[in-house]
Amino acid sequence: MPELKDGFAQVNGVRLHYKSAGSGRLVMFLHGFPEFWRCWQKQLDHFGKDHLAVAPDMRGYNLSDCPADAREYRAKLLIEDIRQLARTFTQDKFVLVAHDWGGAVAWGFAIAHPELLSHLVIVNSPHPIGFWRELAHNPAQQKASDYMLLLRDPKAERVLSENNFERLLKMRFAGRKEGPDLDADRKAYLDAWSQPGALTGGLNYSRASHLYPPTASDPGAAKLELDPKDFIVKVPTMVIWGEKDTALLPAILDGIDEVVENVEVVRVPDATHWVMDEKPDLVNTEIRRFIGKEKA
Repeated sequence: MPELKDGFAQVNGVRLHYKSAGSGRLVMFLHGFPEFWRCWQKQLDHFGKDHLAVAPDMRGYNLSDCPADAREYRAKLLIEDIRQLARTFTQDKFVLVAHDWGGAVAWGFAIAHPELLSHLVIVNSPHPIGFWRELAHNPAQQKASDYMLLLRDPKAERVLSENNFERLLKMRFAGRKEGPDLDADRKAYLDAWSQPGALTGGLNYSRASHLYPPTASDPGAAKLELDPKDFIVKVPTMVIWGEKDTALLPAILDGIDEVVENVEVVRVPDATHWVMDEKPDLVNTEIRRFIGKEKA
């Protein structure tokens, strides 16, 4: 296995922690909520053998800076974090792989900076147009995304930290088999969530977003008027999708080829939102196959 190294980078007004392995062509991995770099450990081990594999703690998580103000988590700031971080490693095009909220940032990055990417790999994270459409018009997706209202609520820190983060542990590790690996992951995640400001930082992604389900007093995503032409992705893209994801329903993928010019969708029927945990070899194989194609 390649050695995993800790590093820190001062970018865009924040200090970001990252893990890296190997050398060569840059492949950067972005985590979601309530994760941190560790969700990509199997990918770092695999791609660090012949690439420079880098997984940051995104702003607001674990050992990275955790601004308290939700306005510090606007999309343009998160995208710029990644642009500047990537430039500390390479001036060449690189591969961006992302899951969940990291995927939201990666979609935005690919739209804003297509010239910087050779390939984009998205794991269970909806393109903004598909998510907006389903949140605005599909009652099933609105119900599935209802949890987002808690994440936006001022009481979220108290509720999610109760009983030593019981709700977050249940969400993150549902279905995992008991054993030493799970014990180690639980401890690592509890340590990450307990870092000063880290729980609020992770929640601020939802608080800063305009994409959330409607309530009796707030139309949520339905109050937005998005033009698909403003969200075209021109980077060669692969979407890996665990179809048992209960929070992001398969209809989100409908019409993705209309906003992503060169897209391949890999559906995993027996995987959930946490497909990297459940099918690491499949995820690694598919990413390696895809990024081995001719560069953009």
